[in-house]
Amino acid sequence: MPERLRLVLEELGPTFVKLGQLLSTRPDLLPPDYITELSKLQDAAPPVPIDAITEAIQSEFGLGPAGVFAEFDEKPVASASIGQAHGALLADGTSVIVKVRRPDAVQKVHEDLEILQNLADRADRYWERARTYNIHGLVQEFSQTLRAELDYLQEGRNAERFAENFAGRTEVSIPRIFWETTTSRILTLERVSGIRITDVNALDSAGIDRAELARTGALLMLRMIFEDGFFHADPHPGNLFVQQDGSITLIDFGMVGDIDAELQNRFIDFLIAFTRRQPDGLADALLDLSVTAGTGDRDRLRERLVSFVGDYSGKALSEIGFAHLAAQLFGIVREQHLQLPREVALIFKVLIMIEGIGVQLDPDFDLLGVLTPYARRLLKKRLSPAAMSERLLRASADTGALMMEMPARLRRILEQVDRSGIEVHLRAAELEPLVARTERIGNRVVAGLIAAALISGVGDLVAREKRWRSWEGALLSGGVTVISTLTGYLLWTSKRRRQ
Repeated sequence: MPERLRLVLEELGPTFVKLGQLLSTRPDLLPPDYITELSKLQDAAPPVPIDAITEAIQSEFGLGPAGVFAEFDEKPVASASIGQAHGALLADGTSVIVKVRRPDAVQKVHEDLEILQNLADRADRYWERARTYNIHGLVQEFSQTLRAELDYLQEGRNAERFAENFAGRTEVSIPRIFWETTTSRILTLERVSGIRITDVNALDSAGIDRAELARTGALLMLRMIFEDGFFHADPHPGNLFVQQDGSITLIDFGMVGDIDAELQNRFIDFLIAFTRRQPDGLADALLDLSVTAGTGDRDRLRERLVSFVGDYSGKALSEIGFAHLAAQLFGIVREQHLQLPREVALIFKVLIMIEGIGVQLDPDFDLLGVLTPYARRLLKKRLSPAAMSERLLRASADTGALMMEMPARLRRILEQVDRSGIEVHLRAAELEPLVARTERIGNRVVAGLIAAALISGVGDLVAREKRWRSWEGALLSGGVTVISTLTGYLLWTSKRRRQ
């Protein structure tokens, strides 16, 4: 079945290939065999004729390739579903890569996305599982991602944002974007060379320390995710080149992840609970992260996580591997019908890819050995006085804004009440616990009153009437019998109610 799905997506065309590639990054939605098969999807397409490329450049700049570039190689370097890449030289001799969007790409993508949206709408109406997994939201997310890839201006801005984040650092470099020859249809960027990061023979020949390179690459991605909040979401070996000094050059910035401080903190909570093997912390973190947490059963989730942690007790995390642990964890996530945000799924994908590259570079590479002390540093930083002060200031600002908005919100609520009144809808199942509790309290009050009245009556009778004193023992025995019988009856009815 997984292979058949891959073949169907390939037959349906570029948009559906992209959809399959996106799904291959979502182990929270699909089992491992589907993830493995969909990961084989290649974004390749037949080359676009040079006449169409020339026409696109002419349309954007008013000149053909010869008028815009000093040299332009008509043979493409690569051809994909969205665009085609050609080598070129600028007037000053700078070697560049020119990416040209395929002439029919936008129309085809929009048509396919409309079909997918209609299918998602139908699934939402007629298939309960589609609502559980938020299929409609997934299609919208995919649409936004693919439309962003159609705009080369966005890819250029992504590259510049990475360059700003790593300014002044020598362990990573980002190709320069040439905006004079860049539009939404054409992207011109610096051509880079280097050793493919998994070419171990070339790395050894260049005298590069592969163990150190693996650690550098892992720390590079961790900084992007947990410090910058903006990370390269497709760090496969073809997008990572190693320079002679051991630094890493990143290319291809169409797929990125962008996470805010709140999501970063939630993921850090997960990471700390994960590295410390804390089932309760893991349960809370996963429910906080999930976009479908409302359907999650925390007790059942915790029970499964206790078993998950127990399976690896007594073993060092380095012996197991992050990818294996993540696969087991995602099985629990799917079982509990939880769905993670796109950015969190991308983070897991990136970490798994980095672990794979690291092991190729150094068989002893341990991602969790890098991840654990990193998580501790992040926690320490988050608890620092400066961080706490910043959070207090943010909370104060939020509280102030809420207080300012409160009168207007209350006024709107009161106006709504005046116009429509208030309707309270309760189901019998919701009232049952309340009724049972009220009945138990009432029974106890009644029993107490009867017992008190009986004791008081016997006492008064014996005290005031001498002729009843000879019956004192019998009266007290009778009173105790009545109270005991009443107590037994109340306990019996209470038990029946619980059953």
